[in-house]
Amino acid sequence: MIVFITGASAGFGADMARTFVRHGHQVVMAARRKDRLDALAAELGDSALPVEMDVTDKASIEEALALLPQSWRPIDVLINNAGLALGTAPAHEAPLADWQTMIATNCQGLVTMTRAILPAMVGRGSGLIINLGSVAGHYPYPGGNVYGATKAFVEQFTLNLRADLVGTGVRATNLAPGLCGGTEFSNVRFKGDDAAAAKVYEGTTPLTAQDIAETAYWIATLPPHINVNLIELMPTCQGFSPFNIKRS
Repeated sequence: MIVFITGASAGFGADMARTFVRHGHQVVMAARRKDRLDALAAELGDSALPVEMDVTDKASIEEALALLPQSWRPIDVLINNAGLALGTAPAHEAPLADWQTMIATNCQGLVTMTRAILPAMVGRGSGLIINLGSVAGHYPYPGGNVYGATKAFVEQFTLNLRADLVGTGVRATNLAPGLCGGTEFSNVRFKGDDAAAAKVYEGTTPLTAQDIAETAYWIATLPPHINVNLIELMPTCQGFSPFNIKRS
């Protein structure tokens, strides 16, 4: 099986690469940070192919795919993992640039990658697309604004893919984690404020990147007649968002 993972230089993506390679599969690891990809490729060996690519740049995606060796081109699994959250400010205070970056990565990058890979899957009559969603796409919370909206987009886009792909042999899944520690997610969200990032997980036992990687691997290795439309995971310390009520 050939697996193409975006955002593979850290977090979920890096652990997914390790998991698939450990089980004997080939992994195309795509991300912007080539130095991290090269280090991961050195760890994983010839079954991992590092590819420098920016999902927000269509030309970068096209160039990366065009440069793939011929034997790596029949991609069986595309994991649209690249994504980010920026800030927790309320909508009337959040920087527009942060919103635009999240939309460009979480939505535009995801659909551009999907459109680039999907026709060949349909042509072969098999394939799987795993889109990384989030519980933020299901349950609103203060400060979630555009991040949650992008993940709601991922949810609906995945379901609409399923509607289009019935009978083609190509599957699509929205993998939606809740609170997950041990990644750069919160450090990026708080723009390098490590103390604020650490506070998110204080006193909790969150999910880990390995939990998400193992879930992606399970989905990818199910019999081909099974489609997991949505899988939502939370740690037992997390529940659904409460109503936000301001009292005088």
